[in-house]
Amino acid sequence: MFESIRVSSRGKANVLVVGQFKGEKLNSETKSLDTDGSLVKASARVEANGNLGSVVEVFDSNGYHRALIVGLGDRSGFSAGSLRKAGGAAGRSLAKSKTISVEFQIMAALSSLKKADSVDAFTAGAMIGEALGMLSWSFDSLRGTATDVPSQTKLAVHSCCSKFDDGVDRGLGFAEGTNVARTLSQTPPNIATPMWIANEAKKMARKSGMKCTVFSGKKLEDERLTGHINVGKASENKPCMIRLEYTPKRGKSKKPIVLVGKTISYDSGGLSIKVGGGMVGMKRDKDGGCGVFGAMHIIANVIKPNRPVVALLVSAENSISDEAYRPDDVLTFRNGVTVEITNTDAEGRLVLADGLCWACEKENPEFIVDMATLTGGVVVALGSVFGGMWCDDADVRAKLEDAADATGESLWRMPHHPKYNAMMKSPIADILNSAPVREAHPIQGAAFLTHFVEEGVKWAHLDIAGVHASKKDTEFMCAGPTGFGARLLADLVERS
Repeated sequence: MFESIRVSSRGKANVLVVGQFKGEKLNSETKSLDTDGSLVKASARVEANGNLGSVVEVFDSNGYHRALIVGLGDRSGFSAGSLRKAGGAAGRSLAKSKTISVEFQIMAALSSLKKADSVDAFTAGAMIGEALGMLSWSFDSLRGTATDVPSQTKLAVHSCCSKFDDGVDRGLGFAEGTNVARTLSQTPPNIATPMWIANEAKKMARKSGMKCTVFSGKKLEDERLTGHINVGKASENKPCMIRLEYTPKRGKSKKPIVLVGKTISYDSGGLSIKVGGGMVGMKRDKDGGCGVFGAMHIIANVIKPNRPVVALLVSAENSISDEAYRPDDVLTFRNGVTVEITNTDAEGRLVLADGLCWACEKENPEFIVDMATLTGGVVVALGSVFGGMWCDDADVRAKLEDAADATGESLWRMPHHPKYNAMMKSPIADILNSAPVREAHPIQGAAFLTHFVEEGVKWAHLDIAGVHASKKDTEFMCAGPTGFGARLLADLVERS
């Protein structure tokens, strides 16, 4: 919706934005900005109800071309995350009117909050920055001559103070990483092949000061990355494992946090082919890896933590040919675990198994988080509200839950239990890649992955199949890929 967004302190903005809580009049600090009485008068209108995300326009107000009174919702339910929705609603109005400069004076309304509920200027600015940045994402690079692409404006953001400005900058940085993930998700599979994704990772690494290593061809054989080799061998677009490494200036001796992302560039189901319309949208089977990719962008460019972080993007195209792996095949992984294939459409867990084995054996991790669009079952269980989380380590789980609360990328804890592991037993190998029963389907995926995490290694598995894309617009996002996990994982790293 905007060509670009930047923080500015020069000149006077064209539009003023203030806040109003639900069912309340403007507070005294907001009224102090209202030298001509137009805001108070507008706040008495019926539509000025303060509902979260409501917007009331006032023209020729207090020396501005326009003013917006944005609803902040119920005082009792207000949180920092409410400002993302309020900021997104304001951003949509600003984009519609082709605004080029805006001044946010939201802190005036927040001054009336109790100390326990208060939000500081930096955090408020970050929420507004995230909303505006994520709202501005678009994917028009593949539009042709049959489409008139609408023009977009450059937006300058003014505010009350330098702390708010700094927060906006941070929020825009988090949004940029999320948008990087969304763009990667949206890129079609004839372009976004595994090696194309690897080249994009190399470009990001060069710009961000990270190291990128790509394992493909004979290197996959040398490292016994069995899942990649078998899932990807039917496609002319060959598989690879992409390793991104962020190294800090200080704290190099700390153990790295390792992020593993399922990056299946396209999933036909293989010989267990998806039927009907089941194949449409499978370019998004790479969205776990897209979220990790976006998180590394934020980590290297925004938060710059004093500890190493390693990302493993496990990438293949699950296709069909006479080279395809089959149901009834038995694969031996680098940790010695043997897997009987019962369903070639349960391929993501096979490449994740490679990544988890590698992370445990090669990276000496502080902890591992893998993220994947792994099962349709998690969508049945949790819908499009929560991502599923499997994590038995209390410390890692608490940090993930705190990061989810902070970013609004919600998670719900799901169980591990030996009885679920028993479901995965094979009559001829160690385990099956997909049990013959549908019960506890998302838990089956997690139970499978436990066999590739060494005992004593802290680990969390996130199944984001229900939250990686949205069918409708929200306050600060358009329908399409959400970039889920980019902000969540970056926040997790920052608090670890």
